This record gives sequence, C-alpha cells and structure tokens, in this order.
Amino acid sequence: MKKTLLATSILALTAAAPAVHAYQAGDVIVRGGVATVQTNESTSGVVLDGTDLGGKASINNDTQLGLNFAYMLDSYWGVELLAATPFKHDVKIKGVGAGVDGKLGSFKHLPPVLSIVYYPFGNNGSAFKPYVGAGVNHTWFFDQKVSGAAKEAGFTKLEVKDSWGWAAQIGADYMLTENVMLNAQARYIDIDTTAYAHMGSSRAKVDVDVKPWAFMVGVGYKF
Repeated sequence: MKKTLLATSILALTAAAPAVHAYQAGDVIVRGGVATVQTNESTSGVVLDGTDLGGKASINNDTQLGLNFAYMLDSYWGVELLAATPFKHDVKIKGVGAGVDGKLGSFKHLPPVLSIVYYPFGNNGSAFKPYVGAGVNHTWFFDQKVSGAAKEAGFTKLEVKDSWGWAAQIGADYMLTENVMLNAQARYIDIDTTAYAHMGSSRAKVDVDVKPWAFMVGVGYKF
C-alpha cells in the first residue's frame, strides 16, 4: 500500500513539474556564432548608357559573427531578429572585355531578417529543439568602393541599391542545460539589387539576383 502511494505521488509530481527544457511565453533566446554567407548570384549583362555589353558580375562569399534574438510568444511560436557584423564582398566583372573585366570594387552589407519561428517540440522535455521560420529581409549596402584597377580604367564610383525580400530558415537548438544551448541554422534570403559603376558622365548598370544561403553554428542562452 505504501509503495503504491509512493509511486502514485511520484507520478503526480512528475506530471505537475514543468519540463526542464520546455520553452515558455516570455522567454528570450540570444544566440551567437560563426556565420557564412554563400552567394548564389545570377546577373544581367553589363549595360552601359543603354547598350548591353554582355558579361556578368560575380560576388564572393564571406564569414562574420552572426547574432540572433528570439522572443517566445508561447511554447511553440516565437519572433526572431537576425543580425551580424557587416559582411564584405568583392564584385568582379567578366565577359565584357579589356578595361572592364576584373575586380570592379567592394561593398559591405547588413541583412537583418525579422521572422516568425515555429518550434514543434517547444513544450516537451526534449533537449533537441528543431524549428522552422519565415520572414522579411531588408539588406543595407554601404562602404561601396571602386578598386584600384577599376579607377585606372576610368571608373569613379560604385553604388549598390538596398533590397527588400523574403527569407526562410531551418535550425535546431540542443539544450546542454536549462538555459545554455548549442545551435545550428541555415537561411535562404532573397536579395535582388542593382549595382551602378560611374565612368565620367557614363554609367554602367548590372542587375544582381543574389539569393544567398546563410549558415551559422554557435551557442545560445535562454533568459
């Protein structure tokens, strides 16, 4: 009888106790780690004063410090903001001809993404917390510079227009303690922009559909 009462009491306490690894409304999760942007660009030809010169532009990859901040609306849904230290990319032109082909310049960008995120295991005791999300991205381009070789060819200024687009992500937290976690995530970001290179009174234009994948691995803390 005593054993039955003890077993019943333990089961009742277990059912009443909150899961150690459950997410709850009001939780704030901060994650940081190494983030890599891998570009997957497709571009128009280079257009100079309305004349299509052909060729295309290419943009290299870059790795920086990635950060994101999540606020849990309940155990399953959260709002997340992606941030990072500025990514830097070189722009190269090829297929146009001598005097134009080569490194055109470089720029930096910040691609903040605001997303709604769903955690299917958010309310159970599992240490493994996968998630999916979707949201909107606004990419700011700045510190745009013409390369030395491009200056010698007559280019004086590089402009890259800011971009709005959608984004989607998958990721997972693995809880090491009630608050500390490992994290891995991958994002697809829709970035469509136009780059302009000025040469005296003339202006060359190329449309760039970047569509990068952004990958991050790091650690996080739940407050």
